Amino acid sequence: MGMTVNLRITLLSGLTLALGAVAGMTQLSASAKPASTLPLGNVPQCQAYAGLPQGFAKEPQAGMAWVPAGTVEPGTLQGYPDERPSGKVRLDGFWIDRTEVTNAQFAAFVKATGHVTQAEREGAAAVFRAPAKGQNVRENSWWVWTKGADWRHPEGPGSDLHGREHEPVVLVTHADALAYARWLGHDLPTEAEWEYAARGAGEPERIEREPRGAQGQPLANYWQGIFPDVNTREDGFARAAPVGCYAANGLGLHDMIGNVWELTRDAYRGPRQPHGNGDVRGSIEQAGAAPRQGEPVVIKGGSFLCAANYCMRYRSTARHPHEADMATSHVGFRTVKRSQRG
Repeated sequence: MGMTVNLRITLLSGLTLALGAVAGMTQLSASAKPASTLPLGNVPQCQAYAGLPQGFAKEPQAGMAWVPAGTVEPGTLQGYPDERPSGKVRLDGFWIDRTEVTNAQFAAFVKATGHVTQAEREGAAAVFRAPAKGQNVRENSWWVWTKGADWRHPEGPGSDLHGREHEPVVLVTHADALAYARWLGHDLPTEAEWEYAARGAGEPERIEREPRGAQGQPLANYWQGIFPDVNTREDGFARAAPVGCYAANGLGLHDMIGNVWELTRDAYRGPRQPHGNGDVRGSIEQAGAAPRQGEPVVIKGGSFLCAANYCMRYRSTARHPHEADMATSHVGFRTVKRSQRG
């Protein structure tokens, strides 16, 4: 208690977040290959990562980093109206996953428990489809309610996880994420915990700035170009990237902005803006599927679909309502463990 994290991120806005040394990760192949130390933080390293941290499901804090106790005031005055600060929050120290939960980690959970996700039970999920060249783009037309889409088949029938074990698991609902977390004795982070870990004592990023470094290079996986028509793939990725392709922040955490939105434990409260990447519910109604019943929860951090011309939620303060029982291809999660360090 009483300790504030000294954490700042460097963006073109001039706001700084000292990037600490990249935390050591260990490659643990799903095959019989021996484990070897594999620091993450650039594309060659993340592409070689097998998706399982050393000691996963055996050691309580495997693949996690410690966040010291401190105070955070979630939100910013330099963003959307739904991001306005709502008061300071005092937090005890906690552990948090260094990366988003991977397909390999979720597969281990399913193998151990027999868990069947909501998308598998329902037989469909919402998948992003980039409009074809010359297609007349309508608002939200990039979301398609796709039969046969689930975490094992992220683009629907014909897709699989081969070579994607190190990517964040998607097409899971809030209940699926909680089931995984509780299997490990963990939980989903609160909105305050998530933002504190991502931002710490640093000033929030400004909404008008893309997450780029001093040389203009992308510092996160987000949409470069004009959404949804042109994706220049300047960062090398058209969709979710393997976890850990970008440098960690001062706590050793990767992809706290961009890549995939991350579920939190909290129900959504406060003002709402239009959906940052289109309202997925339209595709459900058009497909004649059952409407969602779950209470909206807070998701954080933006995704690979956030663009400067449309979403701009690739920031630690960004928040959005997401239907708790909605499985989509741009939402994943990471977990926390609230316990004493050690």
